[in-house]
Amino acid sequence: MKLMYKKILLALLFAFPIFVFAQSDTQWALDQSTLSYHMSHPMHEVDGVSHAAKGKGICHAGQCNFLIAVPVKSFDSGDSNRDLHMIQTTRGAQFPMVIVRTQFPEAATTSPTIYADLEVQFAGQTAHYQHVPFQRVAQGNQVRITGTIPATCSDFKIDRPSFLTVPIKNEIPVKVDMTWQ
Repeated sequence: MKLMYKKILLALLFAFPIFVFAQSDTQWALDQSTLSYHMSHPMHEVDGVSHAAKGKGICHAGQCNFLIAVPVKSFDSGDSNRDLHMIQTTRGAQFPMVIVRTQFPEAATTSPTIYADLEVQFAGQTAHYQHVPFQRVAQGNQVRITGTIPATCSDFKIDRPSFLTVPIKNEIPVKVDMTWQ
């Protein structure tokens, strides 16, 4: 009987560090999202919006890694013909997802501003944005993150669409408004 108790005690002692370290990971899930791009042309302005982003994050050993993905076809500008053209122009059939990855110190998760280095995969290309500021506001057990990714058509080798032979501006900033829990 004593031998069995010793074995149980030893098993618990060996399992304790695993239990403690497994519990130290912080996991985040994207609860709500609004991503919107802005396109500008001398004749008109266009905003496309998506609420279909999915995301997850994990903080381990002082470092956080986040992954966000949104279907290209989920962006709605209010004009289905324009949206179809956007999917064609951005090679959305071949590359149907926009994927964003970032990594930053876990200590930043409590800061009012998070400066993130982003890797964005879109239209078959990968662009890197350094030190992009995102505002962080805690709301109960949720955290709201807002900011703007300074994307351009040239970052992703997208031929700028034209209207009356005048191409859109190169800048296509993406506003981010996400709630994590």
